[in-house]
Amino acid sequence: MTIERVLAVCRSNWEYRGIDDASVREMLDELTAHLEDAAAAGRSPQDVVGDDVPAFAASWARARVPLSRRLVRMAAMVSFMAGVLLLLSHLTRWTLDVGVTPGRLAFWLGIVVVTVALELRRGSLGLGKGWLVGLVVGVPAALATERLLGDEPLFLVPLWATLLLALPGLAYAHAERRASRDR
Repeated sequence: MTIERVLAVCRSNWEYRGIDDASVREMLDELTAHLEDAAAAGRSPQDVVGDDVPAFAASWARARVPLSRRLVRMAAMVSFMAGVLLLLSHLTRWTLDVGVTPGRLAFWLGIVVVTVALELRRGSLGLGKGWLVGLVVGVPAALATERLLGDEPLFLVPLWATLLLALPGLAYAHAERRASRDR
């Protein structure tokens, strides 16, 4: 992999993660200096960044973006996805109130926990493979919970509460969709 390709992958990754332009330029300048120094010493770009350039870029982005900002973004995206799942329940059942059963709650929690763990490890919280793995965990969790605890609703969620739940993550979801389309 060439120096230009490493820089392009890192730039794309950092822009996708929402790092501001000034910080991206500063990070690229610093990385360029490291890569050029390594090239002058006869080393390849992989000797500096490793074999997995996106993972390198993600780890640098995590170090650059404060934890509090990442946590706020994660909470907004989890809230958004919970709202979307509830909205799908409203739409498929044609009802203004959705009953949340123990199995449904276990299903959602399984998806959220696995997805957050996998996506944060990867450095992002988008609609990646983590959701599929979450489904594989969520379905058996829902079935086991329904069998153990029954299917009586724990509480009802009105449509207006579902829409409010999805609202905080809407801006992040839109930004991620736009960033993936621009790439």
